Amino acid sequence: MKWKVFVLALFLIVELPRADERLIVEMPEVVLAPGRLLVRTVIEPDSDNRAVQVTAESLTFYRKSEIRLDGDSAARRNDFEFKSLPAGTYEIHVTLLDGHDTARASVVRSVQVRSHA
Repeated sequence: MKWKVFVLALFLIVELPRADERLIVEMPEVVLAPGRLLVRTVIEPDSDNRAVQVTAESLTFYRKSEIRLDGDSAARRNDFEFKSLPAGTYEIHVTLLDGHDTARASVVRSVQVRSHA
């Protein structure tokens, strides 16, 4: 009985909550510097979807990327790649936008870029 409870607790820690099913973000929590970070978004098709933005931000680094979407005919999956990230802690902001650049959904995650030492 104790083992089943332990396994369930481990699963709950690993599984990230999905606050909004319109936007799901998949990415690692740790990468090695100089970091190559792949952020995958899965977006539920909707005629109001017009763009998805991803920003990577630390105390000394900022990069933003955006892909325009064609509503409900847009690809469900979009990959964003950030290359050569220096060591540090980053906040990754992913925002799904409508035609007026208003946020429809957003997700914030953290990633550690660690040096090889």
